[in-house]
Amino acid sequence: MRMIALASVLALAACKPPPTDADMTRDMPEAEPTFASEPLPSPETEGAMWARSQQNAQRLVYGIPGEPALVSLECRREGGAVPELQITRISPADEGAGAMLALVGNGHIGRMAVDAREVNGRLMWQGERLAADLVWEPLAGPRALGLTVPGAGRVELNPSDLPGEFIEDCRLLDQPPSSVP
Repeated sequence: MRMIALASVLALAACKPPPTDADMTRDMPEAEPTFASEPLPSPETEGAMWARSQQNAQRLVYGIPGEPALVSLECRREGGAVPELQITRISPADEGAGAMLALVGNGHIGRMAVDAREVNGRLMWQGERLAADLVWEPLAGPRALGLTVPGAGRVELNPSDLPGEFIEDCRLLDQPPSSVP
């Protein structure tokens, strides 16, 4: 009888408690890391051109006539501040994302930070710099150039004098009016 009692005590001591919620959460695998969306292909730009926006005289748009614009450039001067240019790569962007936009051509390279911002209910790449900044020089020349945002493809910007004139007009907003006697 002693043997049976001893065996019972040893058997009870060897039992493990049932699993708890704490054990289950500790053994859960880590969540899969979140990555950026798949990169987009570069858009076709044969026949694309710069044009003044029909909705805003201080804005240029670039794209193939009759199709949605690929890029916009806007001159802004709020509350008498120094004028700045805002560039928008009209392409889907991931929420909270940031990147470097590169303008390469006409003997210049311009780089600037852009962020995913909501524009008309969609996230797009957007950034701004002072109009006088040299980052805009690639757009001021007469030859073709490239605009690249990682993941949004490379946009070939066909030759045009319009962006250079637009940038110069925006820069002139910072000049004091000349006094004519």
